[in-house]
Amino acid sequence: MRLQQFLARSGIASRRKAEDLIRAGRVSINDQIVEIGAVVQTGDIVRLDGERVRMPQKNVVIALHKPKGYTTTHEDEHAEKLVYELVPQHPGLHSVGRLDKDTEGLLLLTTDGHLTQLLTHPRNQVRKLYRAWCKRGRVSKEVCQQLVQGVMLGDGLAQALEAQPVKDGIKLVLAEGRKREVRRMLGKVGHPVERLVRLAVGPIELGELEVGHWRYLTQEEIKLLHSNTGSLRLRKPAQAQRQKPAAAPSKRKAQHRPEAKSPQASVRAKKGAVESSSERLSTWKRQGTTQRSPNRRPNTRTGRADKT
Repeated sequence: MRLQQFLARSGIASRRKAEDLIRAGRVSINDQIVEIGAVVQTGDIVRLDGERVRMPQKNVVIALHKPKGYTTTHEDEHAEKLVYELVPQHPGLHSVGRLDKDTEGLLLLTTDGHLTQLLTHPRNQVRKLYRAWCKRGRVSKEVCQQLVQGVMLGDGLAQALEAQPVKDGIKLVLAEGRKREVRRMLGKVGHPVERLVRLAVGPIELGELEVGHWRYLTQEEIKLLHSNTGSLRLRKPAQAQRQKPAAAPSKRKAQHRPEAKSPQASVRAKKGAVESSSERLSTWKRQGTTQRSPNRRPNTRTGRADKT
C-alpha cells in the first residue's frame, strides 16, 4: 500500500498529515528517506523520526449508533462534534462509508482496510436499510414503486432495491453510497425528509443499540461481513390463502385411523401467523445467527456524548 495510507492505518496521522511528514523527510523505508508516492511492501521496515511504525496486529469492527449532529470524519475544522469522540481509539480506525451530519443510525468503524473495500465497492452490492420520516407523512405505494423504478438526480439515475410505506414515511433498501442519496431521492418525488435513520448494513442490524452507544462485533458477525451473507428483504403483507375445494369421498373403504393434522398444514398455519404481523422488517437470512450469540459483548462503555 502507499506509504501515507500505511501511516494513517497505523494511527500515526491522517493521510493528509502523513503526506506532510513524508515531505518533511521524517519517514524512511528500510532506512532510506522516501518521497510521496513510495509504496510499502511486505517485510519493509517503516520508521518515523527513527522510531519503527507498525500496523495493528488485530483488526476490530465497531458498530456505533451515530447521533444527529456528529460528522463522520477524523478532522474537520468546521465540525463541532466528530464520531471518533464516541468510540475507543484504535490505530488506523476509520469509518466504513459515511453518514451525513443530520443522519442517525448504524455506522461501522474498523481497522480492517480489506473489509472496508469489500463493503463499499459498488460491485458487491451491499444492502443498507433506511427508515425515513417525511414531512408529508406516509409515502404511497405508487411513490415507492417510482423509487424502485428509479429517479433521475444530478449525478445520474438512483434506484431503491426495495421500498415500503410505513407510518409517517418509508423504509427502503439501497446498495449505493452516493452523498445524501436517500434525502435527494425522496425530495425528488415530493417527500422531503424530516428524520433519517440507517437500520442495517449487510447482515448487521442496529437492533437495540442506544443512541451514542457502541459495541464490538463478534467474530461470527465479522465472518458474515467478510462472506457478505445475509440479504435484506422487506416484509410484504400476507395474502389470504385460497381454500381448496373439499376432495371427493374415496370409493375405497375408509380405514379406521386416528385423525391427525398434517405437519405441512401446521407449518402453513404458523407461517401465516408470522406473515400477518404489521409492517416489520423480515429478519436477515443468516446461517446460524437468528439468535443473539452468547458470546456477544455488551457495550463496554457508554460512549454517550454530553451534547447530542
